[in-house]
Amino acid sequence: MFLRIASPVFGPNVMAALRIGLATLTLTLIMAAMKQRWPWRHWRELTMLGALSVAVPFLLFAWAALRLPAGYSALLNSTAVVFGTLAAAWMKEDTLTARKLTGCVLGFGGVALIVRLGPVAPTPEVLLAALACIGAAACYGVATPLMKRATKRMEPLAIAAGIHLASLALLMPGAAWSWPQARYSEAAMLALLVLGVVTSGLAYWMHLRVIRHVSSVAAISPAFMIPVFGVTWGHLFLGEALGSGIWAGGALILLATALVTGFNPVQKILDAVDARP
Repeated sequence: MFLRIASPVFGPNVMAALRIGLATLTLTLIMAAMKQRWPWRHWRELTMLGALSVAVPFLLFAWAALRLPAGYSALLNSTAVVFGTLAAAWMKEDTLTARKLTGCVLGFGGVALIVRLGPVAPTPEVLLAALACIGAAACYGVATPLMKRATKRMEPLAIAAGIHLASLALLMPGAAWSWPQARYSEAAMLALLVLGVVTSGLAYWMHLRVIRHVSSVAAISPAFMIPVFGVTWGHLFLGEALGSGIWAGGALILLATALVTGFNPVQKILDAVDARP
């Protein structure tokens, strides 16, 4: 929702760079308060991780926000779980089973339903924006097992600050080129502030703290919840229409991610009941 508010005003290049700049500033202040050192000797690894997990996906989602409803972007973002599972299996961080492969197929089927049957006509621009969201989700998925490995060598806070600083350097030329076309509004500034400080700076630090202690697939599984909030906020606050494709495609994607991660809420409830004295 905040992307839909800020991106049309600032433009994708400027918005992505400002968001990353605010996140870098937030994490730098926290590092100074906690007296942590910057991991300068890992700059090559951090630059690669920054490009995969911050610079490229932030830019792609900002560009897609000019053409897609927030609910679409949120639902397509959940395919990161599928890409993360495939990447973890390829990097020998996890095993690929028939259940997980079925989930991957269902996930992409859900994406097709959303784009084809959603309330927005599937024009070439809409299809390109959907592909941009899927590309961003793929970047998140591939980066997750690499992040898991990085936490064995560096502190989560240092990684979060390092990847944002590297990403800022990568996006600065594009932002400088687009700066004269950028506009400003109070709503866009507030949305940008939340995106930079909360959903980027603080959230990435918390995500890396979690990923240090769980599998990469488990760490990326909170993407389940993104569609719930993305569709809800987009409908309530931006007046985005809901269509049959949203519900059917969203259900398929959620089922897919459940199969991929092995999450069974019914079994969890039954196990909790059985464990009661």
